Formats: sequence, C-alpha cells, structure tokens
Amino acid sequence: MQTVLEEMDEENTGVSSSKEEIVLGQRLHISFPFSIIFSTVLYCAEVAFGLYMFEIYRKANDTFWMSFTISFIIVGAILDQIILMFFNKDSRRNKAALLFWHILLLGPIVRCLHTIRNYHKWLTNLKQEKEETQVSNKKRNTMLEREIAFSIRDNFMQQKAFKYMSVIQAFLGSVPQLILQMYISLTIREWPLNRALLMTCSLLSVTYGAIRCNILAIQISNDDTTTKLPPIEFFCVVMWRFLEVISRVVTLAFFIASLKLKSLPFLLIIYFVSLLAPWLEFWKSGAHLPSNKENNSNMVGTVLMLFLITLLYAAINFYCWSAVKLQLSDDKIIDGRQRWGHRILHYSFRFLENVIMILVFRFFGGKTWLNCCDSLIAVQLIISYLLAIGFMLLFYQYLYPWQSGKVLPGHTENQPEAPYYEKTEKNKNKQLRNYCHSCSRVGYFSIRKSMTYS
Repeated sequence: MQTVLEEMDEENTGVSSSKEEIVLGQRLHISFPFSIIFSTVLYCAEVAFGLYMFEIYRKANDTFWMSFTISFIIVGAILDQIILMFFNKDSRRNKAALLFWHILLLGPIVRCLHTIRNYHKWLTNLKQEKEETQVSNKKRNTMLEREIAFSIRDNFMQQKAFKYMSVIQAFLGSVPQLILQMYISLTIREWPLNRALLMTCSLLSVTYGAIRCNILAIQISNDDTTTKLPPIEFFCVVMWRFLEVISRVVTLAFFIASLKLKSLPFLLIIYFVSLLAPWLEFWKSGAHLPSNKENNSNMVGTVLMLFLITLLYAAINFYCWSAVKLQLSDDKIIDGRQRWGHRILHYSFRFLENVIMILVFRFFGGKTWLNCCDSLIAVQLIISYLLAIGFMLLFYQYLYPWQSGKVLPGHTENQPEAPYYEKTEKNKNKQLRNYCHSCSRVGYFSIRKSMTYS
C-alpha cells in the first residue's frame, strides 16, 4: 500500500514531506483525556464562582473588591484563550467558529468537547480499520488511515495546549484571585461559603499547575521522554506542592493584610530579584543576543519573547519553585540538569522571606483579624513550609523517576508514537511519513534554536 502522505495535499496539512517519520510496528494508545476535562472543570468552576462573587460585591456596593475580582477573572480567562490558540495551529475549516468561541471565553469548553468527540471517533475508526484489514479496498483503507492520524494529531495538540494553559491559569490568574479573596476575608472577618468555594477552586488550580510544572521539568530533564509517576511518587509530589502553595499564599495574605500598601515595596523587591536574576546571569556569562543586520525585527522579537518568558518564570518562582532553571545564554533556554545548589538556594531565600512575613503578621497585625492564637498560626505556617521542603527532598533523593527507572523509553512528549496498522507482511516494514502537524518544540518556556537564531 502506498503511503498516505503521497496522496495528501501538503498545503492542507501545513507540513512538508520532509517531516518526521512514523515507523510501522508501534501502537499508539490514546488515553481518555481526563487531564483536559479536569483543566476545563477548574476553569469553568473558577470563572463561575468568580462571577458569583462579583455579583455579590456589586449588590453590596463594594466597588474595590468587585473591580479586582472581575479583573483577575478576565485576565486569567483571556490568557487561557491566547494559550489555546497559540498552541493549536488549526488546519480545519472551522477556524472562524473556534475564534468566535474564544472571543466569548468559551474556548476551553469547546475544545474539551471536541477532544472527547475526537477520542470516540478515533476508537470507532480504529475498530473499523481492524475489521477492514482483509478487504482489498486501497482507497477506503487510506481514508481510514488518514482519519486515524488526524485524530492522533488533534489529541496530541490539545493535550499539549491544555498543559500550558493549566500553568498560565494557575500562576497568572488563580494565585492573585486566591490571595485577594483571602485578604478580603481577613479584612472584613467573614468566611462565607461562596467565597470559600472560589478560594478552593483557585487553590486546586494553583496546586495542579505546580504539579504540571514538575512533570514538564521531568520530561525536559529526560529528553522529553514520557514519565509515569506511580501512586507513591505522585502522592509525594501532591503533598509537596500543596503544602508549599498553601503556606506561601496564606503567608502572603497575612503579610499584605498586616501592612496593606506598605507591603508593596517588599513584594516588588522579591519579584524583581527573580525577574532580573536570569538576565544578570546572562550578562555575567558574557553571552550575546543573536544579531541579524538584514532583519532587525527577528532580534526584537527574540528579546520580547525572552522577556515574556522571564516574566512568567519570575511569577512562578514568586509563589513556588518552578522546578527548572532558566538560562538565557543557552540555546535551549531551560537547563535540563537537576541542580541541588539552585534548589537549595531558592528554598533558603523563600523560607527566610516567609519567616520575615510571618513575624510581621505576628507583631503588627495578627490580633486585629483572628480570634485564635496568632503564635500558633505562625508556627503552623512555618512547619507547613518545612514539611513541603521535606517532601521535596524525599522526592528528589529517593523517588525521582530518572533514578527509580519510571521513564518510559521510546515515547517522547513532543512527538506522538506511531500508529500501528496490522496490514500484510509486505507492509510491516514500510515507513510512513508523519503528515501530522509538527508542533514547535516549546517544552516549558523553551524556544527553538531556529527561532532564537533566525
């Protein structure tokens, strides 16, 4: 049987025939998109509860709380739409319809439903393809093969896009919303159920985004190899991230509630240290940005992209450890090696910052809002952060996949495995060229070398 690529129009697929190859004899198992459904449910719940709180603040004439609540909702939702559109290079004819849903901020829901439908379509086509293997209908088999490959491509691209959307939503939308609602509760000394639900959704979103950072970092350190975390390792990561996020966020909320606007300089210093650290290291290394005299816009675009990457990198490190080290002087941008020095330095400074903020809360503002022992709360926050560090040390010392052999060989994150079509013995050793979209290798803030040095 001839390759499907020879019968397809390259203009419709958006990929030249020189792209990556698929070797027969491997089977791709597309699992049900639970992660996409979970991300979509978190997105919908957070937006719904946020709008409900907005309506409550509007009826109570709390303009200040109402403005910040709706601002964080809109900013987070818009960023989610941008990420989904950026990582999904749609070649279908329904671009206008997808753009319309994204404008209405319903893009995640539509794409989630499309992925579920695409998964069931893939199962149906695969079953039908197996039933018709004995039928010598070359055109029919080619069409089934094409539909299966398109389903694989769409599923792969949606999975990739929702992973990055979870990280963006967590640290640029959910964390500010969580701190704001906690600050409001501390200020007015009320903990209503509706606000508690919004804070719970935001906390789940931040924890999930932090766990996703860990998984992406593991994949980068193992050359983008898919990693399978058993229950013990996964439980350790969940406890580590949950304790780290909750202790950091509560500490920030108490600190802001204690000093109000006076806390802003201290917080800005912390953020700008994380923001400028990669650039200072880049300047100290003596590296130079790529220069192109013929097209200066490429260099400007590269600098802008690097600046946006460092903004997100600093935002993540402000609340929890990003699990990677940003190196602007390197072509790959992200250092895939596991550096204990960088890890220890980060947690040492964050622990010191937490202690300072907790002491400020204890001596300057705790008794104003809480009806319990302030010293006990301060000790609990410190112990929670120390427990998070303990789970982190346990994971990297004994449960890290690279050391415990949990890496699945031969299956990369940036390239889906090849589908297996049990044809005749003559076709078993043939190769098919991958006519799926070859997504840009953006593995967790990374930029392709061709983009950086174009």
